[in-house]
Amino acid sequence: MSTERATRRERSRRRRSRAFLGAFALIVGALAVVGLAGAAVTVSQGPRVTNVSVDPDAAVSASGSRLIITTTQSLAKVAPAQVTVSPAAPFTVDTSGRSVGIRFTQPLWDDTSYTVTIAGLVGLGGGPAASVEQSFTTPPLHPYVLQRGTGGDTILRTDLAGADPEPVYTNPHIEDFRATSGHLVMSTIDGDDKSHLIVTDLDGGNARELPLPGDGSVTDLQSADRGDLVGYTFTDASVGTPGAREARLFTASLTAAQAGVQPTMIERAGGESRVDDWRFVPGTDSILMLTYDGALTLISPSGGDPVTLGNAVSIDGIARGTTTAIVERIDGPAAIDLASAKQVALPPTDKALGQTNKMTPLADGSTLRVLAVVDGFTVRSTTVNVVDASGTATPVFSVQPKDILIQSCVSPSGRYGAFLVAPDAVSNPYDGYKLPLPTHVRTHVVTLTGPNAGTEVGALAGFDISWCQTPPRG
Repeated sequence: MSTERATRRERSRRRRSRAFLGAFALIVGALAVVGLAGAAVTVSQGPRVTNVSVDPDAAVSASGSRLIITTTQSLAKVAPAQVTVSPAAPFTVDTSGRSVGIRFTQPLWDDTSYTVTIAGLVGLGGGPAASVEQSFTTPPLHPYVLQRGTGGDTILRTDLAGADPEPVYTNPHIEDFRATSGHLVMSTIDGDDKSHLIVTDLDGGNARELPLPGDGSVTDLQSADRGDLVGYTFTDASVGTPGAREARLFTASLTAAQAGVQPTMIERAGGESRVDDWRFVPGTDSILMLTYDGALTLISPSGGDPVTLGNAVSIDGIARGTTTAIVERIDGPAAIDLASAKQVALPPTDKALGQTNKMTPLADGSTLRVLAVVDGFTVRSTTVNVVDASGTATPVFSVQPKDILIQSCVSPSGRYGAFLVAPDAVSNPYDGYKLPLPTHVRTHVVTLTGPNAGTEVGALAGFDISWCQTPPRG
């Protein structure tokens, strides 16, 4: 009897097992049909956007920011002709898997809505093409400026109009400062007349000291366009004694410095290494260095042979996002393509506008030139002009004869110029800093492009606006 019951139970288990397997097969089949249908729908609709990544804050401050669009399919290579950026901005395109990246080769305008359209987007396996459109808005600019005062010196964050400036960092004696993508770096002097480099976050918090090569003086503080790299010239307090360093160039990573990493000295092998002027070359690790003997040299700290570029008197600047440098040679200004070491001709301006005092290269190939009409030893007029490749000059700023234009700087995107002016120079004495400046100065912010070129958008009480790549040479 028990044997018969066992046999019945075994037959029942087999029936349930066959039923389960049948049901499971039906479910798997149904899921396969749904999956195939979903894949068919995806392919039939073409690529669709699943994620968009962009950093508008970074886009206005430096070149190289990216808009990355991720889709539902692996993509066929996207050509630049398929992409439209409005308002127009230079870009490159790369395709990887399901993503396409738009890299903006110049900083974008502030407070502006951008739309990126990609036409004819096709999956790697074929299927219909799709059009993708994405928009984002860049933030207004809020630069930093430095104010010197009898009760201490203060770094302020402000808008372009100078309304409601916000104190960020105060110290009894700030010589100079620079802003990087994530930090402020202040060159200060203590009661023993020795320099210090103080690093803070962008809000002025988390202050710490950057290691220096020794006791001495820091001058010509600069920051690279990207990352947290700074450089400066350093002179030992014991200068004049055997072995003491004078005007030697050092670079330092702000992130590495937190771990106590010492700065790196940049030397010109086999030649004079005391530095009279220098610049970071945008988008590279190279440095353009002018030494005491007048030699102009391109040096790569990561290795490689230095490139000699002849002699020069000073370096006017290097256009952001490019390798075009303008230098002052004994016989006048010259433009040099640092990528090829070839000298490029600069178009002359109308002689009636005056003689050129200073040039700043712009990313679009034009230049910002300070032109002065001089009668004997008397300056009759000083104007700042945007000069295009044909030599046509568009005036954007003028300086009263009684005032002095100390420095001209350009915003990262080239949209604005910042002009540091000392009003009423005769009754405006210089202060006693190592980087001396008139007691009263103002920074005028002016539009450089478009129909509003020459329009002043604000006048800031202070100097060293954070667009400037070098300190003022008062």
